[in-house]
Amino acid sequence: MPINVTQVRQRLQNFDFRTLFIEELGWSRAPRRNPLCFNTKDTECKAHPVAELGGAVVFEVHADNGHIPDTKARLSLHREIAKHHHEHLLIFVDRQRTQSLWYWVKREDGKPRPRDHYFFKGQPGDLFLGKLSQMVFDLADFDQEGQVGIVEVARRLRKALDVEQVTKKFFRDFQDQHLAFLEYIQGIPDDRQRRWYASVLLNRLMFIYFLQKKPPGFLDGGNLHYLRDKLTESKSRGMNRFYDEFLRALFFEGFAKPEDKRSPQTRKLLGKIKYLNGGLFLLHPVEQQNPKIAVPDQAFENLFDLFDRYTWHLDDTPGGQDDEINPDVLGYIFEKYINQKAFGAYYTRTEITEYLCERTIHQLVLDAVLCRRLVHDVLPGLSLLDPACCLSLTPCPSPGRRGEQIALSRWERGGVRGSTGSPTRPNGPGCGLNSTAWSPTSTA
Repeated sequence: MPINVTQVRQRLQNFDFRTLFIEELGWSRAPRRNPLCFNTKDTECKAHPVAELGGAVVFEVHADNGHIPDTKARLSLHREIAKHHHEHLLIFVDRQRTQSLWYWVKREDGKPRPRDHYFFKGQPGDLFLGKLSQMVFDLADFDQEGQVGIVEVARRLRKALDVEQVTKKFFRDFQDQHLAFLEYIQGIPDDRQRRWYASVLLNRLMFIYFLQKKPPGFLDGGNLHYLRDKLTESKSRGMNRFYDEFLRALFFEGFAKPEDKRSPQTRKLLGKIKYLNGGLFLLHPVEQQNPKIAVPDQAFENLFDLFDRYTWHLDDTPGGQDDEINPDVLGYIFEKYINQKAFGAYYTRTEITEYLCERTIHQLVLDAVLCRRLVHDVLPGLSLLDPACCLSLTPCPSPGRRGEQIALSRWERGGVRGSTGSPTRPNGPGCGLNSTAWSPTSTA
């Protein structure tokens, strides 16, 4: 049964997970209402039952400190809840209810392999709708007693949340096709540049495969088979003209220029194409150094045969098919298939990037907000008596303007730097200020 896209999107945006699962996905109410309480290293967590089906339970988890727990705490909480409910899904939510992390653990070879799926308030939710469409149950899925087996529910959860399964299959196919595609590229004598350019072309074409599935009418009035159809049209005009005549026009005029700046011939050739202001479709250095690149039609026939075996999902009407490729998969592919030693690129696990962001971006933003608040809200309202310049007991002027000058000057120069090398919030002498108001008792 297809999901009601409008309703599901609204429930997701409102973080109304109980209604989402029960009314939109066909799950049942959880038999227990009281939360499970657990103590982690830094805080206490409460897991509130949201919905249940076949013995699998969905929990909404809140930490007392208002933050989403770190990787170790999440895994520890999973192990504790597994003692009560072997199959479960945890949805961690922050105090402001603007961030959520959907946490499901795959058990393989006796080892837990967590799968993290983030959703933030305000996101369109296109990708998440595809995941949720795998978790929906209708009347046909229930037996005569109105039950669904735990095995089927677990299978649906895995199908929705286990990105790795499709990733590995596509990765193997993609590696084979990448090597075959290399052999077709002509006009680039340097082997290293040819490998590089093969990656550039494949990146562009995979991006377009997502675009042609993106409603409403993103490519030529909503043609879901835009590249395949244009290849067929090109072959009807003559062999091996697709790359030089069509793709180069699509890359460097269709996506790289507004429609009013394209030639009439290009507009007729491409159809209705939206302008993309991005670097992916600018002339690449390899293309600049090798102006006579040629790629025969057969290379694209083989490549599109591979791509068409998968569902490229980035739209508002998820079909819930088995072989689904999404941006999560490509993030893995791009970092895995390239020559790591040659290009210096390595796969970075999610928990590592999460930690780095928390230690840098979050602190930098916090420091900036606190410093601006100090300058504009706190300092203008302060007054003090300074014995160094006011020995006549005449009150000194308000430090507001002078404080602003000092604080802003230090902030613009980089502020006070801590051990991380990032500006830290001003604190008393750190901004050249002392916020304590006092007066001398006598003069000398």
